[in-house]
This record gives sequence, C-alpha cells and structure tokens, in this order.
Amino acid sequence: MRTTTALLASATAVAALLTLTACGGDGSGGSSPVIGGPGADSGTGADTDGGPHEGTLENPTKNGGVNGNAPKDGTAFQKLPKAGTMAAAARFINGHTDCSRISTDPGEDGPTGPGAEFDKAATVTETGYCGSPRITTVILYKDAKAFQTAFKAEMAKKGNNGNPNQGIVVGQDFAMGSQDSDAMSALLQPQAGLLMLNCHPDFKPPSGFRKEPALVKGCVLTDYYKDE
Repeated sequence: MRTTTALLASATAVAALLTLTACGGDGSGGSSPVIGGPGADSGTGADTDGGPHEGTLENPTKNGGVNGNAPKDGTAFQKLPKAGTMAAAARFINGHTDCSRISTDPGEDGPTGPGAEFDKAATVTETGYCGSPRITTVILYKDAKAFQTAFKAEMAKKGNNGNPNQGIVVGQDFAMGSQDSDAMSALLQPQAGLLMLNCHPDFKPPSGFRKEPALVKGCVLTDYYKDE
C-alpha cells in the first residue's frame, strides 16, 4: 500500500483524518454500530417544510438539491455539496466510491479518529468509517472556516513537509480521507462535485486544474491530487 509522506506521524490528528498510515482492516468492524447506508431512511420522509437539515443532501427539497441554496454565481465553496448527516454523506460518497456501510467503529486494524484537541478546534461533530479493505474516514463539522483553519494549523505543525499535492476532500459540512488513492481521485471528478482542501505553500497544479480560494488565507480548493 502506498503511504504518503505528507503526514507521516500516525498519532497526529491530520494523519488520522486522512487515514493514510493505517494498515488493513475491513472497516465493517463486525458488530460495529452502523450509522446508515445508501438505502437508509433519511428520516425526512415526505416532509418538505424545511427541518433541521434543510438545503442539504439529507433534505434538499427547499433549497435546490445537493448544493442547497448556493447561488449560481457563488464561490467554489458555496457550490460544494452539503450533507447534513453522516448517513447522507455516506450515501453521497457511495455514489462515487465504496461507502456502502458507514460505522462509528473503524475495526480492529483501522485508523484512529482525530484527537480531541483537533476535534474541538475543527468543530468536528461525528466521525464514520467505510470501505474495504482500505478504509475511508468521513467526518462532519459545524464550522467550515474553523475546520479549514485547524487543518492549516496541523499542516504548519509538520513544517509543510512532504507531498504538496495532497490534502483532504471536502464538502460544505463534511470531509473525507482514504487509504485508497483511487477513492480520493473518484471524489474529485466533476460529477462528484467535491474539491480538495490544500494548504501546502508549494502547491502548484498543472494548467487546467482548479485552484480556488478557500475560506482561510493560505489554503485553496482544487480538483488536482497526486498521491506521490
């Protein structure tokens, strides 16, 4: 399995987030508590009067589908999908790469979740794991700017060493990292509509790839990713 050099320390929050240093594990966790899957009931039923996740993948009726009420001329970030719940994020991801069973337990050999310090700074509310045999980690967060700020800070702690062409795939309120580079690439295809948050100062994608402003200075949103 290829392992990136961008975040070598598996004990760090970002390495755990990206799940790039964990080995093995089927992600199902056996008797792990399953959050939901592609066919799971969203809990919104036929209700179209808003609700707690209005304008998200979970309840898109009011505000224009997967991108909520994002304006047509909005920023790259405003046009990203919004999940609302872990089940909705898993269903969305599963449309592009395997995330058919999302669990709160990564399995015996799976990656460790982000540390409490990072969770607090990044406003992480929930972490799930899916995919087999290589694990994909999915997180939900409340405040996208706080999340991007925390992610950038973790990059700075490592001295911005390693591959400048890597980051974490993000929507407006969820993010994912995977041991499988093909899974990461699949979610950056135009039909998926996600982008990668890259905070490396030396990131310079080839011409024709996107390099849009993120919510924090020094980070960009891009569709370019290279795992070595």
